[in-house]
Amino acid sequence: MWTLFVMLFAARPAEPPACPATVSALPVPPALADERLMGASTLVVSKAARRIARYADGSLVGCWTIGLAMSADGDAWSGTKTRRGDRKTPEGWYRTSDKPWSSFYGAIALHYPERRDADAGLAAGRIDASTHARIVEALEARRKPPQDTPLGGEILIHGGGGDSDWTLGCVALDDDDLDRLRATLPKSMRTDVLVLP
Repeated sequence: MWTLFVMLFAARPAEPPACPATVSALPVPPALADERLMGASTLVVSKAARRIARYADGSLVGCWTIGLAMSADGDAWSGTKTRRGDRKTPEGWYRTSDKPWSSFYGAIALHYPERRDADAGLAAGRIDASTHARIVEALEARRKPPQDTPLGGEILIHGGGGDSDWTLGCVALDDDDLDRLRATLPKSMRTDVLVLP
């Protein structure tokens, strides 16, 4: 029992590094480089740095410490989400929306799976063509994709504490930090978010 507690609530050993002042200094893989980085309201999650940053027109607006998931092998952030229950945070570009009815403080929904996730899931046989079509149809209509597929879902940016890794795949912040982040976003909480490894 104690081992499980330590694994789920393990504090990180050092203060995460500061967020880059501009998006040009972000370690963005070429496959994820996109004009959305220069948007009026862009979030960037850096899993390795344990930070979420808010950028406007390419310049830093705010930077906060995050907690992620802790997998059974103690690796909190390596790899992207590919299936329900893998306890990983997805990587890539996503849209967000407000989720005020969540039991998690200040929840902002991450619209996972995205088209790239659905394509990979179909190619790997994790979802069928019908499920793929449902995901793509929702995304094309700019709606949150189905959350009940074998790819998983219900990935949130929420409160509850950002100083340790304890989620099941979400991005967690201290409640005060989440309030500050939300104050910089559109009222609908609709924006683009890039999740980096």
